[in-house]
Amino acid sequence: MNTVVMGSGVKLAAPEAEVKYWGLIAAFAALIAVCMLPTPTGLPVAGQIMLGMLLFSVILWMTEAVDYAVSAVLIVALMAFLLGMAPNPAKPEALLGTSAGLSMALGGFANTALALVAAALFLSAAMTITGLDKRIALFVLSGVGARTNRVLIGAILVGIVLAFLVPSTTARVACLVPIMMGIILAFGVERNSRLAGILMIATAQSASIWNVGIKTAAAQNMVAIGFIEKTLKTTITWLDWFIAAAPWAVLMSIALYFVMMKMMPPETEEIAGGKESIAKALAEMGPMKTSEKKLLFITLALLSLWATEKVLHPFDTSSTTIAAIAIMFLPWIGVMGWKAAQSKIPWGTVVLFGVGISLGTALLQTKAAGWLANLIVQGMGLQGASAFAVLALLALFLIVVHLGFASATALSSAMIPIMISVLQQVQTPGMNVVGMTMILQFVVSFGFIMPVNAPQNMVAYGTDTFAAKDFIRTGLVLTVIAYALMLLFGATYWSWLGYV
Repeated sequence: MNTVVMGSGVKLAAPEAEVKYWGLIAAFAALIAVCMLPTPTGLPVAGQIMLGMLLFSVILWMTEAVDYAVSAVLIVALMAFLLGMAPNPAKPEALLGTSAGLSMALGGFANTALALVAAALFLSAAMTITGLDKRIALFVLSGVGARTNRVLIGAILVGIVLAFLVPSTTARVACLVPIMMGIILAFGVERNSRLAGILMIATAQSASIWNVGIKTAAAQNMVAIGFIEKTLKTTITWLDWFIAAAPWAVLMSIALYFVMMKMMPPETEEIAGGKESIAKALAEMGPMKTSEKKLLFITLALLSLWATEKVLHPFDTSSTTIAAIAIMFLPWIGVMGWKAAQSKIPWGTVVLFGVGISLGTALLQTKAAGWLANLIVQGMGLQGASAFAVLALLALFLIVVHLGFASATALSSAMIPIMISVLQQVQTPGMNVVGMTMILQFVVSFGFIMPVNAPQNMVAYGTDTFAAKDFIRTGLVLTVIAYALMLLFGATYWSWLGYV
């Protein structure tokens, strides 16, 4: 196969490289086309530019034409100059100026949600450095036995436990994959067996399910919280989110077990020596190190603070998390040093997160989101529709759109501001815009269908333990169940809580 060497020195297969080149060209072409069109009535020039920027960003993210961090830098530069040369929406007789344009492009970096994401990445790094995440995973697996159905239950349970303690989806799955591979190899199971496949798929899908169940489990949740705080002037506490989402996640975890056992039944009911191999791996780690004990204490204390936010204390999630990270770095008390931590942090994620919030905020500030939302409301016939009908249609829309995205954070950045504007324009009496936005954010995490729909899926897919078709066929069933459960909860539980 022909290869092309990119500027980074990474070799890409020729077809993949062509997709990236054409993706970049298509993104710029779309941006130019939108900006050159006559400005629609009721839409400021700055808003038209931001619609072009939205289309530019979506094409870059869908085609992965450039690295996500690089796309963030491109977006900032283009927003600064294009908005800077546009009339000021507040004073159309004067240009906005590049300084103001750059301020809008960097506005997301002043959002408290960004601080939480960055702090969460340091917490995940601490787990990796100390090995506490691996110990917890092995400890849970050691108690499930060697029957294949119980090992699957153990894999799902580990995903649930780590979702509380490791606020990074990719980090959780990256921790679990080598552990599960070690168990598979220790069992003497073939890499391409159904057992290996269901364990890997379940590991990735469990992570996605509990991205919905726990507010701090994924960066995309923080994107939505950032927009809710900025636009709707309110927030959703960790406990409120958990009460709303955890029952759905529990039922989906049960569904995951039965879907995997029914559609990819393991070749054998029990694995000889399975429990012993897990016990051996746990014994090889030795007794808990002092750093692990400190980190466990800090993490449990932090989890307690998250769960009691606005109940026992007034401290928000972002502030308590940053305080915990500060303690982790203290001499004698802490568990890691800066040099060890910084190499483990995916700084590109932080940059993309900040720019994603900036993009969404600018769409709102320039009235572009409101104008686009009006088209969606009219096109989908949502004006005056019931809250349940609005939820059903917008959720289905997000599920379809997600098929083109490889990052839920990018999807949330592009779509949640538009969803907020749609909900504000629908004018359904008594509809809770904050609650509906939260539920639609749940749907953003439905990356169940294809391996490329989420980074954690790709981490699992990289093990070569299952075929893409196996992930897709089980993922389609999980998506149907997830959507049906969402409709059921929307008509009952979430409605009783006042969110619909």
